[in-house]
Amino acid sequence: MAETGVAPPGSGTASELLAQEEGPGMNLRFGFVTVAAGPLGKRSLAGAASDYEGALRAIGGEQWEFSNVADPAPLAVLVETGGTERMIVDLWRRRLESAAKAPVILVAHSGANSLPASLETLARLRQDGRKGRILYLASPEDEAGLAGVKAAVRDVDVWRQLRHARIGVVGSPSGWLVASSPDPEIVRMTWGPHVVPVSLDQLTEAIRTAAGNAADSNRESIASGAAEVKEPEPGDVTTAEFVSAAVQHIAAKHGLKGVALRCFDLVEELGTTGCVALSRLADKGVAAGCEGDVVSTVAMLWVRLLLDEISWMANPSTVDSAGNSLTLAHCTVPRSMVDGYTLRSHFESGIGVAIQGTLPSGPVTLMRIGGRSMTDLWLAEAEIIRGGNADSLCRTQVEVRLVEGGTVADLLERPLGNHVVLVRGRHAARLRAWWEMMIADQGGTGHTPA
Repeated sequence: MAETGVAPPGSGTASELLAQEEGPGMNLRFGFVTVAAGPLGKRSLAGAASDYEGALRAIGGEQWEFSNVADPAPLAVLVETGGTERMIVDLWRRRLESAAKAPVILVAHSGANSLPASLETLARLRQDGRKGRILYLASPEDEAGLAGVKAAVRDVDVWRQLRHARIGVVGSPSGWLVASSPDPEIVRMTWGPHVVPVSLDQLTEAIRTAAGNAADSNRESIASGAAEVKEPEPGDVTTAEFVSAAVQHIAAKHGLKGVALRCFDLVEELGTTGCVALSRLADKGVAAGCEGDVVSTVAMLWVRLLLDEISWMANPSTVDSAGNSLTLAHCTVPRSMVDGYTLRSHFESGIGVAIQGTLPSGPVTLMRIGGRSMTDLWLAEAEIIRGGNADSLCRTQVEVRLVEGGTVADLLERPLGNHVVLVRGRHAARLRAWWEMMIADQGGTGHTPA
């Protein structure tokens, strides 16, 4: 059996790495192990390997021994030489004991049969149902290659964070979401988050508590930042603020990264709305979905973790197939996404408080997750053309023209559900690359229009 060369561990521990929840703009730290075989491995570890190890350390990597590989923190394998294929396959089997379905990151370089070994190894791992990728470094100074390693590590960390996330469903999904109410086990198996049911009784009690503590609250009213308050009375705004405080309390109590709120039960039972609550929650970095739509809430959480962006969930309300444009509308929007806002009544019911925001012009990306197993994806890049003020639609309105990827025809011919998620900027390539690595090969239709 060939000898194995493994670099000594660094000063940081895997558990310390796991504790860090860093945004995409930060220098995410990760573990890596160096694998080499035979006499060539011994010679290489004394020379070139140290240069590549140093390059990985410079972008946040910490060397682990093989005993660390079961830790679920992001891990890369530096394939130092050929003859290591079986070692890596066995190593990854050990890792799967505690990091099931963890994608494989193989770092190959230009010498010592590193790349051929990586190709053979990943081919076998894919035969075994594993997902992964090879990152090639032309030299230890290969900035583009090292940037690719950082992006791959970031992708794995987002995958890990999703599997540690909890999404609360306050009430059950609205009855009309016949294609958007997946079994919690499907959410868990495909995307990772645990779905936590929260009864409306818990929300009602939290609203009462918030109202009882109103005298102690110094919270700024949402009305103070509004350009105008139209239909709502002061009492409506106060009640909406109580709902907001209650939903934030529930999110903190249950450790939720996302909340899907059955809004219309608030309208029918309490004469108020959750529009203000969801807007505030989103601005605090918690994915906030209306109507108990778990699918859209997962998409919003994905966007938050991968892109570090807040997103908006809305209804496609009108379409122009010839112009490849559509109007999106909803009664809530994160205030951080708009240039200004007016407080209105809830469109469907005419009661409570809704937010009519003005989204700035510019590039956006639209998306929709769907399918029986949540493995399908619709993506389109678009431009915001103008806002709207139609009395026949939900309060925040925006017209967008699709410019790349999905089309209006896709929505009409192969819809995945009645909501889409909008995020500012052009992100389709980034989102698609992550989805193809982490989700698509689980059995989806590959519905990603070019």
